[in-house]
Amino acid sequence: MPPNSRGLIVLLAGLSMIGPFAIDTFFPAFPLMAKELSATPFQMQQTLSVYLAAYGLMALLHGALSDAIGRRPVIIGSLVVFTLASVGCTFARSFDELLAWRALQGLSAGPGVIVGRGIVRDCFEGTQAQRVMSGISMLFGIAPAIAPIVGGYLLAFGWRASFVFLTLLTGVLLLACLRYLPESHPPSARVPLRIGSLASGYASILKSRKFVLLAFAAGFNFSAIFLYIASAPVFVFEHLGMNERQFAAFFVPTIGGMIFGSFLSGKLAGRADSAKVIAYAYLAMLAAGAINVAYTQMFELTWPMAVLPIMLVAAAVALSFPQLSIMLLDLFPERRGSASSLQMFLSLIVNALVAGMMAPWLQHNAAHLALGALALTASGAVLCVLALRVRSGATQAI
Repeated sequence: MPPNSRGLIVLLAGLSMIGPFAIDTFFPAFPLMAKELSATPFQMQQTLSVYLAAYGLMALLHGALSDAIGRRPVIIGSLVVFTLASVGCTFARSFDELLAWRALQGLSAGPGVIVGRGIVRDCFEGTQAQRVMSGISMLFGIAPAIAPIVGGYLLAFGWRASFVFLTLLTGVLLLACLRYLPESHPPSARVPLRIGSLASGYASILKSRKFVLLAFAAGFNFSAIFLYIASAPVFVFEHLGMNERQFAAFFVPTIGGMIFGSFLSGKLAGRADSAKVIAYAYLAMLAAGAINVAYTQMFELTWPMAVLPIMLVAAAVALSFPQLSIMLLDLFPERRGSASSLQMFLSLIVNALVAGMMAPWLQHNAAHLALGALALTASGAVLCVLALRVRSGATQAI
């Protein structure tokens, strides 16, 4: 274990919070932003999908860059860019300007998670790596729970206050990284960054049937929750009949479920077979999803019953995620940064489609939302079963 490992875990968890804060903080301001910028509800939804698409595209480079030049420079450089993009969002004068700055935020938001996973595997081994990943997931889970609450209170100062907050947050993290973030990837272990080599490296990873199936399985798992996160303004305002300061009624139980699932995953590390943990997690996801469908079909939505099934799905997703991530990264130990990037890219393809297409289509009908989430979970379960049947992930080609 590296020196000051607890401090490193907290710092990596803080870096991983950038993405959730960039997504959730301004949710309560959606109606006000739409009015001031003359944007339709569908256009406002694209502030998420454009961000996620840019995030996914750049995810293909973040890990490879960290493999080539080190983890520290990539994280620090991205924090500088994200801070500048947040300033741009703060002073955007039109919806098109806001969308452009949101794209730049997406391009620079990924290293905290992507490169952070590489740092974990650089510094920790075996069950310790799984415990650390679970610990980071627990701390990371705080961000989407408190971000919309913070955004609701910041709305008293106008919708731009949410982006002022993001500017200050990333500024503080930048200073912390300059002072405390170590370099975990020494020059002797680095892989030169060449476009041809990068493309061929991704091609070789994509030839792994197990990798592709596991990456999409993880993506579909989380997308069942992300469908509700992307639909949060409609879910909270229309279905639950609440106001901009009551987003906690949805986010706190949901993220609380994720934190509990991450905690349980850490406790089970080294004590239970990963395949069994994943199997039980999927059983819980599917059961909770089915309960959610039945509830929305039979009853009018009331709090807290409307969010309890979502909370259970979130807990099961978080229970399975560390195991799936370790499996993915260990398929290509010599290219963990690239593998982490590609996993993120494939997962974000799913989430961007969910935010840009599924959420606008389903969000105004609670029963349709529940059915969509269950379909995403079932897709992830099928993909995971197929992946676990593949014996050799690195050599079994598609």
